[in-house]
Amino acid sequence: MSGIIIVAIIFGSIVTLAGLICVTVLVLVRMRHSGLTAAGRQNSRDEAQMIQEIFRGLERMEERVEALETILMDGRENKGENG
Repeated sequence: MSGIIIVAIIFGSIVTLAGLICVTVLVLVRMRHSGLTAAGRQNSRDEAQMIQEIFRGLERMEERVEALETILMDGRENKGENG
């Protein structure tokens, strides 16, 4: 059962990373096409803020994944000691 959880955590991390890369590429492409108009600068600020929020969310997710990995490994070690 814990093997499934580990695989799910790893797969979720990979999917999240792929999503972040796609969003970053899309934002970069849009920034190139937005130009230097006032509306373009505002859109760039909004997109930069969105990317920062995504990045912060991914950092928090990474911390949670590491905590889950620690919990799973501690549980495995305790079973080995008790078993």
